[in-house]
Amino acid sequence: MPVPHGARRLGATRVTLLTEGTYPHGHGGVSVWCDQLVQGMPDFDFDVVAVTGTGREPLVWDLPAHVSRVLTVPMWGDPPQGRPPRGRARSELATAYEQFLTALLDPGAEDGFAPALYAMARAAADGTLSPFLRSDRAITLLTGVWNRPGLAVRESRPTLHDALTATSLLEHALRPLAAPPPETGVAHAVSGGVAVLPGLAALERHGVPLLLTEHGVYLRERYLGYRTAPYRWPVKAVVLGLFRLLAEETYRRAALITPGNRYNRLWEEQGGADPESIRTVYNGVDPAAFPPAGPEPQALTLSWAGRVDPIKDLETLIRAFALVRARLPDVRLRLFGGTPRGGEEYRERCEALAAELGHGDAVTFEGRVDDIKDAYAAGNVVMLSSISEGFPFTLIEAMSCGRATVSTDVGGVREAVGDTGLVVPPRDPAAMAEAALRLLGDPARRRAMGEAARLRVIEQFTLRQTIDTFRSIYLELPTRQRRSTAAPAPVETPAPISTMAG
Repeated sequence: MPVPHGARRLGATRVTLLTEGTYPHGHGGVSVWCDQLVQGMPDFDFDVVAVTGTGREPLVWDLPAHVSRVLTVPMWGDPPQGRPPRGRARSELATAYEQFLTALLDPGAEDGFAPALYAMARAAADGTLSPFLRSDRAITLLTGVWNRPGLAVRESRPTLHDALTATSLLEHALRPLAAPPPETGVAHAVSGGVAVLPGLAALERHGVPLLLTEHGVYLRERYLGYRTAPYRWPVKAVVLGLFRLLAEETYRRAALITPGNRYNRLWEEQGGADPESIRTVYNGVDPAAFPPAGPEPQALTLSWAGRVDPIKDLETLIRAFALVRARLPDVRLRLFGGTPRGGEEYRERCEALAAELGHGDAVTFEGRVDDIKDAYAAGNVVMLSSISEGFPFTLIEAMSCGRATVSTDVGGVREAVGDTGLVVPPRDPAAMAEAALRLLGDPARRRAMGEAARLRVIEQFTLRQTIDTFRSIYLELPTRQRRSTAAPAPVETPAPISTMAG
């Protein structure tokens, strides 16, 4: 639902931020980054199209007056309003959807993804896509496609329950296509995946240039997440096929891609992005807002800051802490950060692991902290244990505060740290513990690393550099000669499926 805010100003450059689960309804690094951009450019007008859970999430950021509108797109609330298609429209949508499904499941038919997607986007704008995807016809189409001879997914013997599950997941994932797309300015997707859908529709319908910033690699994180998802392989094949082809289409059509690190760039190039359309832009912090943290705590402490989420891999951190405490019995582990809605089970699992290992008394979940600087000051060493990151704010903030760090070698971590912290393989408690022990046992080295880390931030990763770069990009894209956005080929009618219902 739209949330009006500031007034539109004549002549101001307009930017529409496309978000998912973050700004302005959530906390975390990406939300901080969005707020920095918005606050840093008061002469621009901003809109936000925010993909959320239910649409009832409150705003958790104070929005300045130049944020004109926030449009929430709930993925799991009530479905979009609309009506089932009829007659020729129903037949054309069924043809497009069958081509879409075929592209997801048949490597030889992937060229059909884009034209089918844009045909479905037109149906979403007319209010017919969601009702169609909730109909028996959509289920029948999927069961027909994935039972075709020669498709690998057929060997998994997909069931009717699989078809119901996969179709429901697709209906939810495609809901952002029904959001009114921006008609002017720049559409800036701050992640890949479903948040990009209104931007692709805006490019197709109105020629609005699409800017993509990936902090983490959305597709990689979906692969990681679906490894343990409670679905059979036929369902995963459909959903992961959507995310993979959507990433490729986004990379192909974005006017500019601004990864937060060189690691992301490699994924984007492998996904089909033109290297000439990629420009690395690092996250930045204000060193004045994150000054040196001051004296270390007297009791040896490892601190961590972030959201309590499986991708942060707190279980490895807790196992590493158990190894540290075996040699330093008085050390403590303090974990700062909120638990997202739905993440309570993961937090309980982590708490149970600490207790099971015999260290429940020394591991504390502190919750959200009013001033994040306090989380960094609380540790002699600041830890980062993630299995996936972009260019993490918690790391460069801790560096700006002059704390030594131990981090996992994911995303842009090594680019951020350089030689001012220790970097270890992900999911390796022994390596993490050994690095932490080396720093805990050497105060002079900690101090030297912390001082070098702050200097590195001042020289390379300031907020001013980030904002100035995006300011120039926002001004450049609408005036740049747009790359060819010729309409995709019309949807072709595939061979009939004998099991298709009328």
